[in-house]
Order: sequence, then C-alpha cells, then structure tokens
Amino acid sequence: MTLPPVHPAVQTPAERFAQQERERAETRLRQLAEQRSDENPPDARIRTWEKLHGLRLPSDPSHPILDVIAVGTRLTLEQVREEQCARAARTAAKAPV
Repeated sequence: MTLPPVHPAVQTPAERFAQQERERAETRLRQLAEQRSDENPPDARIRTWEKLHGLRLPSDPSHPILDVIAVGTRLTLEQVREEQCARAARTAAKAPV
C-alpha cells in the first residue's frame, strides 16, 4: 500500500527531492517503453531514442551506433537505415535549387 502524495508545502526538501526522482524515473521508464513499443512506427521510436540519449541518427549507413539504435528500439538494422534514407530524402527536398 502506498501513501498518497504529501502536499508540496508540507514536504521536507528531502521528500521533495525523492518525489522528483520518482517522477524522473517514471518518465524515463515511459520513454523507454515508447522507444521499444511495436505500436509506434520506426520514425517515432528513433526520435524517442534520440531524445533519451541526446544524440541524432547519423547519416552514415555504416555508422556503428546504428546497431545500438536497432537493439534499443527493437527495430531491424534495415528499418533504421530506411529511416536514414527517408530523412535524407526530406532534407534534399527542402534544399534550395
């Protein structure tokens, strides 16, 4: 049984810190679940991975981090490379002629 949260005005600094830590941990778990969820398309999973890790999907199709992204998102390496190609195509379409 968990107790209801205490109003912030009556929490000690240590209790506030602990509450914030719990909230951060819950948010991270939700994001990890989103990153791996089969209900999300590959582009959404990769964007979540980028947000969680503070990194961008590299444009090099042979970059070694692609394997890490594939495992972390439960995608195949080919799906990750397809997203690279889609992003490159969108960037090329936006480029001035």
